Amino acid sequence: MIKTNHSLSMKKGSLLIFGILLSLCLSQVLFADFLAALAKPHQGRSMRATSTGRIRRDGKYDPNAEPDPQSNSDNSSVAPGQTKVLMDVKGPGVITHIWMTFLGPEPHPWAKNGSANHQEMLLRIYWDGSKRPGVEAPVGDFFANCFGKRSEVISLPVIVEDADSYNCFWHMPFRKSARIEIINQSEKPLSLLYYNIDWIKKDKIPKDTPYFYAQYRQEYPVNKGRDYVVLDTGGKGHYVGTVLAVRTRSPAWFGEGDEKIYIDGEKKPSIWGTGTEDYFLSAWGLKMTGTPYFGVPYFGQWGIVGGHTSAYRWHITDPIVFNKGIKVTFEHYGWMSPDENPEYKSHSWNEREDDYSSVAFWYQTGEPSFKATAPGADERRLPNLDKIFPARDCTEDKFHGQGQAVVQSLSIYPNGHLLYMPQSQDQAWLQIPFEVKKKEPQRLLLVLTRSYDFGKYQAYLNGIKIGEVMDLYSKEIVTWEYHLLDFWPEPGNNTLRLECVGKNPQSTGYYLGIESVRLRQRRPRVLTYGHDKDKDWQKKPLLYE
Repeated sequence: MIKTNHSLSMKKGSLLIFGILLSLCLSQVLFADFLAALAKPHQGRSMRATSTGRIRRDGKYDPNAEPDPQSNSDNSSVAPGQTKVLMDVKGPGVITHIWMTFLGPEPHPWAKNGSANHQEMLLRIYWDGSKRPGVEAPVGDFFANCFGKRSEVISLPVIVEDADSYNCFWHMPFRKSARIEIINQSEKPLSLLYYNIDWIKKDKIPKDTPYFYAQYRQEYPVNKGRDYVVLDTGGKGHYVGTVLAVRTRSPAWFGEGDEKIYIDGEKKPSIWGTGTEDYFLSAWGLKMTGTPYFGVPYFGQWGIVGGHTSAYRWHITDPIVFNKGIKVTFEHYGWMSPDENPEYKSHSWNEREDDYSSVAFWYQTGEPSFKATAPGADERRLPNLDKIFPARDCTEDKFHGQGQAVVQSLSIYPNGHLLYMPQSQDQAWLQIPFEVKKKEPQRLLLVLTRSYDFGKYQAYLNGIKIGEVMDLYSKEIVTWEYHLLDFWPEPGNNTLRLECVGKNPQSTGYYLGIESVRLRQRRPRVLTYGHDKDKDWQKKPLLYE
């Protein structure tokens, strides 16, 4: 047996080494092609649209004036509801690179009340005077940054360095004109917007040159009985990329659904995958990673209700070619907890009802027939699932044991969190009251802080021990959701109590940081099936995972 395992390990190791070497060889071939192309004549003239400060002699801004060498005013702010035109030029030409940056949503000395987040900014690009944009997507999602979260992306066509420098290198040809604009659909300003857009002015563009397209769409939640559609368009072209964002509405793993791609009007998909994570070129689930062709810029907590995942897949060396049309879809199947299954069973093949959004990237000749349009920022924002009971209201002595409790401001909590500071484990406890108004299926969870001087705590609900001991130690200050209980609470008052039971050996203290106690919605089918409605959670506390 040992020999067999050793042999298997050797075989896996050899395959891994072979895979790495093969990847390196393919990369060298690809980059060799890039370098070879640089040694060939290039037709046209390089141009740039930029936010560089330009003012007239009278001191007023003029986009057609000369850059001002005495000024560093190279940015602009876009008021709520306003549109900023980044580029409006005549062709023919090819956009080769877009770079932009702006302040994040958190309060800043230059934006004390915060700024728009990139999910609230809508990017539109129009080709040749068309009334319909060829590119329409939230700025963040276009750059593989979903949910309004800022994440680093290091890939071949899209790079978001340090989560705040937005670059794309998709080539975007046009014949008559190109117009790029950002609409600020937030209630806050888009602050300190800088940009450079590089393009090459051409004498002509070959007749068979396709246009670049990108389109956002969403379903909150996905439609029951129908695969999620990323793209459905008629015409001739090739599909080059997918950005997919999923917020889970059920426990366990969401990604068993296959990609199903229909080519040229076929009734049955000739391209049929083996699972969502497989389409994104991972295996056995997803985790945060970044490569030239695929990656997961953001992956939240595994298996929880309300987990966030965003992934990208670029078909650069393997474009999906179509001559009459293409339809790109995903099944939304996965594991599910027994209380969401009519037979009260848990298995891997259940139709889930999670929240999906996506951006499709493709090239095609002529106008697409895809009818999807991006909804407004309010609709793009994920619906709230939680009844929130803020901990910051519980600083009085009656709510905690020995030690002090204060409200502390942190960038990860716009409204602050409660910081409880006991000096030892003895008599260290904190409790938070909350009220339930209706008996319905809920998930009880805590939004806690983890830090270098935090302790270990055990949760109790109305005196009943729930969940495992929570070790709140972390080298960095981060927020974390601790899911404790799935239950049907009776209407009335409740008390969540946290008792210190020690600390991690690496921790320097016994502190506790808590933002809130939350009751999170379960899917409506949990209410419909009612498997746990009459169960006494106090006798057997249960958390579905």
